[in-house]
Amino acid sequence: MHRRAQAGGRERGSGTVLASGLALVVMMAMALMLLLAQSAVLASRAASAADLAALAAADALRGVTDGEPCTVASQVAARHGATVLGCAEGAGQTVEVRTELVERTVFGTATGRSRAGPPP
Repeated sequence: MHRRAQAGGRERGSGTVLASGLALVVMMAMALMLLLAQSAVLASRAASAADLAALAAADALRGVTDGEPCTVASQVAARHGATVLGCAEGAGQTVEVRTELVERTVFGTATGRSRAGPPP
């Protein structure tokens, strides 16, 4: 009987090590999921900033509001935590705007692109 106690003693605590390893894997997976979710949110914010900046620039181009279209786009983007990477006037009184969020993630910066113009 004494031998059984010794044989079982070598495996004593192995469940704790296994549970700790499993907990570590679960925590790493959750951290990765949170980083990916944060990146998705920032990409959505960058796209929204580009949409709003393009709409404001198109209104300025058509004379609906005052100001230079690309300057207006930069101001609107700045109010939404983004900078304008590119702003170009196109055919048919359209404006294309590219933005980048000031806030960064581990995976890099979030960018957005949008084109706006008069209604059809």
